[in-house]
Amino acid sequence: MSPLVITRGRVIDPAQEIDRVADVWIEDGRIARIDDGAAAAGPNVRRIDAAGKIVCPGLIDLHVELREPGREEDETIATGTAAALAGGFATVVCHPNTEPPIDTQAQVEFLQHQAARADNCHVYVVACVSKGREGKELAEIGQLVEGGAVAFGDGDAPVWNAELMRRAYQYCSMFDKPIFDHPEARELTTGGVMHDGAVSMVLGLAGMPAAAEDVMTSRDICLAEATGGRLHLVVSTAGSVELVRRAKRRGVRVTCAVCAHHVALTDESLRSFDANYKTNPPLRSAEDVAACVAGLADDTIDAICSQHAPHAAEKKLQELDRAPFGIAGLETALPLAITHLVAKGHLDWPRLVAKFTSSPARILGVPAGTLRVGAQADVTIIDPDVEWTIDVNRFKSKSRNTPFHGLPVRGRTETVIVGGQVKYSRTAKPVA
Repeated sequence: MSPLVITRGRVIDPAQEIDRVADVWIEDGRIARIDDGAAAAGPNVRRIDAAGKIVCPGLIDLHVELREPGREEDETIATGTAAALAGGFATVVCHPNTEPPIDTQAQVEFLQHQAARADNCHVYVVACVSKGREGKELAEIGQLVEGGAVAFGDGDAPVWNAELMRRAYQYCSMFDKPIFDHPEARELTTGGVMHDGAVSMVLGLAGMPAAAEDVMTSRDICLAEATGGRLHLVVSTAGSVELVRRAKRRGVRVTCAVCAHHVALTDESLRSFDANYKTNPPLRSAEDVAACVAGLADDTIDAICSQHAPHAAEKKLQELDRAPFGIAGLETALPLAITHLVAKGHLDWPRLVAKFTSSPARILGVPAGTLRVGAQADVTIIDPDVEWTIDVNRFKSKSRNTPFHGLPVRGRTETVIVGGQVKYSRTAKPVA
């Protein structure tokens, strides 16, 4: 393939502390160089004009549910990775919310095979930490690592057994792999449909208290500290943010992410009784949202994710207490983050890009999230100022369960390059 140069863009690579207008050269699927644009392009060089755009490493989403195998009515690996590209992601991390769960080496390899067939973006696998996601018996950690698993967790099922969690830390430490736990004490949330607070009381809906997340966050941190294991969480409460902040100061090996919808919405949204607002962790109070934004600003929260949880339309059309939890978030995470964090002055562009690139790569320990010379050429080009309206009818995802249809937002993906190949382009293809 002929060389490709992305010209005149604002190149932001937090891993190298780069933030300047420059040209990015790609040759043989790798980053060849970043220069000031003085070098002349030869006759066989393809060009993408990125003037006025942001050029950054391919975005990474740490929390995605692709549903295959077993729930292909909601999503498949092919449709989910196509949605990822449309959302700006060159890499997604698939969680084991499948039927059967991803708890054997063969299942990890099946996912990788299906991702290779789809040929969209990179797919890394979080394999089950317990067999069947039941929290009773430890999965075969070594075999799963051999199969290609980069981390371990039980998806949206918290590891309720503290002794199993302690042993999981010990086993995963042998391979330097993190545990992605869902911090929820189910004893406190059984039957709940939304955040437990004034709004749930007024609406007469069963609540899920913030303490349910805080209790499990505290337990997971304590066990990580005792074993030296690596922990990664998705947080949504002020209490959990503070627990992680203090743990990091003590040197505990803990990282965390926040979902884009958790900085865009509060529990007030449930006044509509629309099941598309029903998610887990639930949409929290304004105070919790402010704490999450503050956690992003001071780097207590390392990353921003979509927590893409697609569901077929008929499932979300049920009564609120019967409808499943989850929002299809791959195609809205970036514009929500730009609209609610950058446009409002909470984060600057380098800090936001880091939350989607270098920090997720560091958490996973994978060779991604940078435009360093010699690195795999995964690049996302973003139009930072375009104003547009989210339209579910244009989604690449198989599911449409989002509360953001019709919402005006700012900023969106223009082009995604994976391994040096243009896999997604909203506008024109490269020109020679």
